[in-house]
Amino acid sequence: MLKNKTIFTLSAVAAAMALSACQPKQPEPKKEDKVTQSQAAQAEALTLAGDTEKLTLNLPECDGNSCPEISIERLSSNQAFIDEFIDQQILKQLEQSVDISPKSLKAGQQETAASGNSKDSNSAQASEAAASETIETPKQKLEKQVAPYLQTFLALDRELKALSASHQISLMIKPKILNAAQPLATVVLNSSSYLGGAHGSSSQYYYNFDLKKKKLVALDDILLPKQKAVLEKKAHEEFKRWVIDSKLANSVEEYEQAWKFTLSDNFYLSTQGLILQYGEYEIGPYVVGLPRLTIPYEQLQSVLKKEYLPPVEVKNDAASASAAVANKARS
Repeated sequence: MLKNKTIFTLSAVAAAMALSACQPKQPEPKKEDKVTQSQAAQAEALTLAGDTEKLTLNLPECDGNSCPEISIERLSSNQAFIDEFIDQQILKQLEQSVDISPKSLKAGQQETAASGNSKDSNSAQASEAAASETIETPKQKLEKQVAPYLQTFLALDRELKALSASHQISLMIKPKILNAAQPLATVVLNSSSYLGGAHGSSSQYYYNFDLKKKKLVALDDILLPKQKAVLEKKAHEEFKRWVIDSKLANSVEEYEQAWKFTLSDNFYLSTQGLILQYGEYEIGPYVVGLPRLTIPYEQLQSVLKKEYLPPVEVKNDAASASAAVANKARS
């Protein structure tokens, strides 16, 4: 009996070993695969990817065509340093659009505190809710910072309605990713507002980032040494062309008596060339909106640093060789 049991055990072990031998081994990642994965991870780190998220702003109940409208979105991307920078620019834009008062600041802080207390009182487990409140998301943080501006915005609406004004005031701020990778990742921050008066207002600011160095890049950073005056001259020529093509005056000299040319530092690198963006009333009256000048890359070969110029197209080798042979035969 013992002998049979031993034979059975050995057979089972042998079968298990045979079955194990038949199983295909998992291939270890090749060195090339590891390099490819590393390159993919590096490429992802040097790419700006994400979308916008809309802030939750508490507006009073309102019916009709004169209800105030406010919409603010923030950037939520894979580059935290850019998100934080754009959040600060949103607050600066609000500060320029809405003249916040100490009273509104206090009201905004009180509203934020009341909102937090309400959340705690409605929670079944207050201790857990308090613990979760300590982990504040970037969106929640910005919403708290925006609260005082919202109070001022709503106070303005009440003042206008008290004067029997039927205007619908509005405010919109929204970022958008334009260029996602090297040489520069670009985010544009668009805003528009109507806060009473003759007409509304709008703006468009471009922010360019070096993802490798994790820093904001200014116009001076992309120019070769001592080339800013050259760029200004080229931009002035585009300005003159714009004045004439837009029929803004009979002559550029006449136009510049009222609207002098200046070199904007609000820029981005488009597929057509270097875009110089201007704000309202910078180089023209309100009617021209937000003017922009485009300087083609062909004019910037000795102005921009090489890394900020588009790659030169390589000519077809076969065609070049054929042309060389033809030229030699003719000679």
